[in-house]
Amino acid sequence: MDTAIIYLTITFALGFGATLVRLPPLVGFLAAGFVLRALGVGVLPELPVLSDLGVMMLMFTIGLKLDVRTLLRKVSWGTSLPHMLFSTLIGAGFLGLLTVIGAPMLRGAGAGTLFLLGFALSFSSTVFAAKVLEERSDDGSLYGRTALAILVLQDIVAVGFLAFQEGWHPGPRILVLVLLWPVTVLLRRIWGRVGRDELLVLFGIAVALVPGAWLFQWAGLTGDLGALVIGLLLAPSKRAGGLSAALFSIKEVLLVGFFLAIGVEHPLTVPAVLMGLALLLLLPFQALLYIVLQRLFGLRNRTAVLSGFILGTFSEFGLIVASYAAGDGLLGEDWLPALSIAVAGSFIVASIANRRGTRLIAWLADALPTRAAIRIVPEDRPVALGDVRAIVLGMGRIGASAYDHLAHEYGLSVVGVENNLDRAGELQRRGMNVIVADATDAEFWQRLHPSHTVAIVVLAMPEHGSNLFALHQVEASGFDGTVAVVAHNDDDVREIRALGVEAVFHLYDGAGDSLADRAAVHAGVKPVDGTE
Repeated sequence: MDTAIIYLTITFALGFGATLVRLPPLVGFLAAGFVLRALGVGVLPELPVLSDLGVMMLMFTIGLKLDVRTLLRKVSWGTSLPHMLFSTLIGAGFLGLLTVIGAPMLRGAGAGTLFLLGFALSFSSTVFAAKVLEERSDDGSLYGRTALAILVLQDIVAVGFLAFQEGWHPGPRILVLVLLWPVTVLLRRIWGRVGRDELLVLFGIAVALVPGAWLFQWAGLTGDLGALVIGLLLAPSKRAGGLSAALFSIKEVLLVGFFLAIGVEHPLTVPAVLMGLALLLLLPFQALLYIVLQRLFGLRNRTAVLSGFILGTFSEFGLIVASYAAGDGLLGEDWLPALSIAVAGSFIVASIANRRGTRLIAWLADALPTRAAIRIVPEDRPVALGDVRAIVLGMGRIGASAYDHLAHEYGLSVVGVENNLDRAGELQRRGMNVIVADATDAEFWQRLHPSHTVAIVVLAMPEHGSNLFALHQVEASGFDGTVAVVAHNDDDVREIRALGVEAVFHLYDGAGDSLADRAAVHAGVKPVDGTE
């Protein structure tokens, strides 16, 4: 119990400390693992279990949100597989250079060892990318879906590699997996009667771990792959988004164990730390390679850059490869802490780059050569807004309600902008004029500039940072109409008003009045002045 209390205290303190300096909490969790190890605190026996459960639940929720068709797109497999090849070569070459320089940990290393390490460093972290995309609410955007599809394909290759290393051969048990399809039909029927409370959470956990993780492990495959597959099979259901949201908090808490385990499980040495830090020099090449390949397969500059920044990490899979290699005598045991430093360091670098790298992203997107629209995939081409009087950015519940009010109460021609493909499709089927685009894309606002018919812009995106970015783009475009912004708290209201916007709607302002009005109407109670 004492060990658990120490773990909780240090983990919370460093996670909270990271947020105070505007870094994601996961940076603090990573640091907590190394601090706990340095302080000599014993390893919490439940930590590996929590870590494994967290990754399995993450893979399950990724599957719930991922369209299988995304995996079959050229940009997905055309980026994932070539990137692994070229990244392996670049990593092996870099390590070969360190060998020539005389790095102690590479003394006597052969070509096979260098390529094995290069292969381990060619993977990007699914855990990190999924977590950042969820925090941004961008897992439904084009760059988010593309990044996740690339990572899922990498995970499939990883499973194949591990099976090969273990000398695994398909046995008769694997035939049982064919039954997953009819099982999912039964699960959907049960799902419809579960409701929306704690039973839904238990249902999600049970599905992810039993017909998902456990069944695949029983068949000789990995539990992570099983959780992903069962999620993919359930993804077509309209309830998939609700289940993913219900599991969010449980998954986030379990994933803390994953980040802690990276630091806790491997003792650090000076050569290992220096080698881990040296490996971080590969990150820019890894991210740039992702950007170049995605551009070749039709993504716009900014979309490719955003995806490249998300994917610019090392993966926990590198630790697994190193563990197998160390067990076979191909690597020294000190490579495990070296790679743990590299993985943790890549998370920290990528967290800073993705949180504070807006200008760098914009600079890179502008620096890359422009291309004709015909060479860009249809989903990512510039979109003509047409002659509209109002634009609503972010078509969640608030945005959709604002769209309806402007169109029906004021008779304005309105266009909604939504970066989630599924949500946009749902609204289009309801007859709304909605386009799929990223409102935080500077090029989107450049396309808006020539239009002189727009009088109202409503910023109703779920993240305050996204609304602020869009607000700055509105100002930069020379727009002189009315801007209305949704705010989630008093600090957001003050910040937006300081930028000269008066039409700020606090999310909870008037909520009590509206609730009372509805209650009175249903009860047949009239206002005291007698009006209806």
